[in-house]
Amino acid sequence: MRALQLERPQSFRFIDVPEPPAPGPGEALLRVHQVGICGTDYSGYLGKMPFFSYPRIPGHELGVEVLAVGEGVTHVHPGDRCSVEPYINCQRCSACRRGHTNCCESNQTLGVMCDGGLQERILLPARKLYPAPALSNEQAALVETLAIGCHAVDRSGLKSGETALVIGAGPIGLAAMEFTKLAGARTIVLDMNSQRLAFVRERMGIADTLLASGGDDDVQGVTNLTGGEMAHVVIDATGSNRSMSEALRFCAFAGRLVYVGITQAELTFPHAPILHRRELTLFASRNALPRDFARIISLIGSGQLDTGPWITHRVPFPNVVGEFSKYLKPESGVIKAMISLE
Repeated sequence: MRALQLERPQSFRFIDVPEPPAPGPGEALLRVHQVGICGTDYSGYLGKMPFFSYPRIPGHELGVEVLAVGEGVTHVHPGDRCSVEPYINCQRCSACRRGHTNCCESNQTLGVMCDGGLQERILLPARKLYPAPALSNEQAALVETLAIGCHAVDRSGLKSGETALVIGAGPIGLAAMEFTKLAGARTIVLDMNSQRLAFVRERMGIADTLLASGGDDDVQGVTNLTGGEMAHVVIDATGSNRSMSEALRFCAFAGRLVYVGITQAELTFPHAPILHRRELTLFASRNALPRDFARIISLIGSGQLDTGPWITHRVPFPNVVGEFSKYLKPESGVIKAMISLE
């Protein structure tokens, strides 16, 4: 069976791997139809993802078909189209027992810490499958990206009528925007890429965008848009330690800041004049929860969440090696690229 392995940074190769065994109790054998390319995959390719290990078969945004199920599996059946929650949690640690399965102490995310979906068939715990009969395989593969944004907005406690600033208009920032809008909040977007901001205005319907300069002008821009009140919720989806350190400056008094991007560098910011004086609340947001997957499948299926703008590039499985690095270039205009194994 053919699989695509990232053997080391910037080095893909096709390999042959054994066929998965028949599913055991609680397991499901799956055919992989679509795999979304995520920022984690790009970071892993560049050697910049802190949780990534090599060699690795990437792929954690999956649209799959159930081929067979093991004993005790009743919520999915052969032939079902499903989305996959790719965070393989232990179910035993303190976090899991308290319902925080997204940050299991020994979490193994598919395609990052263990081999993922860039292979023709895969065996997974059936509890990680969410039936999505009303979705296409591409839409099913998109659910995980949207879930990251959904969880980040939930962490913030954003309310209708509040102002949310999303910093970074890549896929995770865009996912957060979907849920700031659904929450009934006013959304402002800050990014350094004018092409991405044009996408936000034209395809996401968000008028208030600011081209970032990385200086005081950015703060003044948010000040002007909010009448000096600043943002009640700030979501930083950049993965830039500089941006993440500066993000507190955009927060309103009693505001909340959510870090959904990842950096290996240290963050530094003043305590007394900003964090303490404004009584800010800081949140980290990691992965997503089971309820997020079920909610997003329902939102897409009912037409409340439009996936039309999202998928900008498509590539057949055999062509990935030649095309992948092109998506790293801003001029590619990629928002979400899908790999087809169909």
